Amino acid sequence: MHLPKANWGWASLPFLLLVWVALASRFPSYVLPQPWVVAAEALRWIEDGSLWKQFRASVLEELAGFFSAVVVAVVLGGLAGLWRHFRDFISPLNSLFMAIPPIAWAPLILIIFGFGFFSITLVIFIAAVFPMAVTIQEGVLGIREGEVRAARTLGANRWQLLGLVYLPASLPFLTAALRIGFSQGWRALVAAEMIGASQGIGWMVSMGGQIGNSSQVLLGIVLIGLLAWLMESLVFRRIERHYQSWRAA
Repeated sequence: MHLPKANWGWASLPFLLLVWVALASRFPSYVLPQPWVVAAEALRWIEDGSLWKQFRASVLEELAGFFSAVVVAVVLGGLAGLWRHFRDFISPLNSLFMAIPPIAWAPLILIIFGFGFFSITLVIFIAAVFPMAVTIQEGVLGIREGEVRAARTLGANRWQLLGLVYLPASLPFLTAALRIGFSQGWRALVAAEMIGASQGIGWMVSMGGQIGNSSQVLLGIVLIGLLAWLMESLVFRRIERHYQSWRAA
């Protein structure tokens, strides 16, 4: 009888809190506050309704930019994986845009379109779309030609090939693309809000730094990490488990 291996993932967050407490004890509270001081700051933001406003603004911008990028990346990556001529055309553009840090586009976008929802969303879109497109392209290219030939031999048409061969085989890469795209977009969102926004979590961090409120800065950092962790735990891992059971069925 084999006992299940212990999963030490539960210990990571308590360990991080202990490290935080230990480090904060060596600095004045106004430089590096303790976790309970940041929790008190969060309560103040919750009581006046400001925390939900900032969180909602960032989430809406992230979702708009991210889902727009998903749609475009699936089209670009799928076409590049299926047709060599389109892949030859798009590859230099992918390399160019992936080499430029997304936040470098933020000042230009803000100059052209001004401050607001659309500008931040566009920065997120640029940050997410090209890494996702390349990942999806590699997933389609990795599909074994023998599987495609076998399906064609059995009479599968183009749409059946897409639904029964290409889609199931590329699902691991699609999930990886979603993870990469969300994280890239989330980083770009926070940076863009710090440069030119009047609300959002990035704005919280920026304003906290400007007024010397380290508790507000750390609260924003905690929110940034919290949403990323929730997306990984509640969305991406569930998608991964779902397609694994589907492929095994």
